[in-house]
Amino acid sequence: MNKPLVNPDIGQQIRDWRPYYEAKLGFRNHWYPALFAADLAEGEVRPTKLLGESLLLRRIDGKIYCIKDQCLHRGVPLSQKIECYSKDTISCWYHGWTYQWADGKLCDILTDPSSKMIGTRALKTYPAHEAKGLVFVFLGDIEAPSLDTDLPPGFLDADRAAYGIRRLVKANWRLGAENGFDTTHIFIHKDSPFIAGRDSALPLGFASAGELQLDLREDPAAPRGVVDNMVKHYRPLFEATLGGQTVLRTRAPTGKHNTIHTISLWMPGILSVEHHPEADMVQYEFYTPHDDDHHMYYQVIEKCGVTTPQQEADFHAECAALHEPLALRGINDDDLWAREAMQEFYADDWGWLEEQLFEQDRNLLEWRRLSSRCARGIQTQALAGGSP
Repeated sequence: MNKPLVNPDIGQQIRDWRPYYEAKLGFRNHWYPALFAADLAEGEVRPTKLLGESLLLRRIDGKIYCIKDQCLHRGVPLSQKIECYSKDTISCWYHGWTYQWADGKLCDILTDPSSKMIGTRALKTYPAHEAKGLVFVFLGDIEAPSLDTDLPPGFLDADRAAYGIRRLVKANWRLGAENGFDTTHIFIHKDSPFIAGRDSALPLGFASAGELQLDLREDPAAPRGVVDNMVKHYRPLFEATLGGQTVLRTRAPTGKHNTIHTISLWMPGILSVEHHPEADMVQYEFYTPHDDDHHMYYQVIEKCGVTTPQQEADFHAECAALHEPLALRGINDDDLWAREAMQEFYADDWGWLEEQLFEQDRNLLEWRRLSSRCARGIQTQALAGGSP
């Protein structure tokens, strides 16, 4: 039975961002983080999932290879029982079909080495690249563009050190991305331990301070995203009133850490928060689709001006002792349960039609439109689960 729409005009509005609406499993033909590089030792095989697609990763002589985790013969996952009888191959535990990591080619069948199938078939492989402590995989069918086109500007700068964690969140990736970019969601952080722990001037919300002029970046040869300069567009609110009476008040704007930043959201789903959690740092959040109802949440802090191994080691120690407990977890734990609380409303896709957005959600609408214009493809259930 069809539900009555709360907003009967939404059908016309959604046409501006229909590809985004259809991208429940994310955008195909883009680079995504698949795991942290430190989690893949030399010779180790690790299963992972991107955009609903099961993959296998292996490091061979330092280089990382990625193949689809599904035997061509009877469709079983190779990860059910990893069997590698040579450095460069993986064999299926069921019937011994053996594939090369480099190109996925069926190079042997251990139970029938004379089979005519040998050399005529290949598993799907995907390009993999290691950078800033992350392993990125290009999940697509076209020639992979440069990695930096799918990362925020500056992320790959040589003088930056990176520290990060990841968590699986029970919410669709779009809810993660929009939660991070949502201007007034800062209200949920009003009780965060970050406020007292870092003497932070964290407001209750942001009121409009003039016409909102977002910076849209759409050059296909460069990172594409929506940039929101919050200093220009909003007025921080440190007090909330009802009927003229103050009902909430947070730390005055004299706190050491000013939280009014330039925030931006980049294809295929990466948030950048400048000058956070310190003035010489940037926090990045990757909302990597896992399946329909989950996303892998990568949180990465980069420190600028790091040029020596000792400086990098000091930064990692600082993050482990301070920024991870107070920022990556202290603040962002609020975001996790907010996304999971939204999941039920949007799970059957009706939430996108029934939501009632307001003025401060204009940046979200611009993100939906831009990502719809700039996406190189949409991942579907058939691509995620079908044969290569």
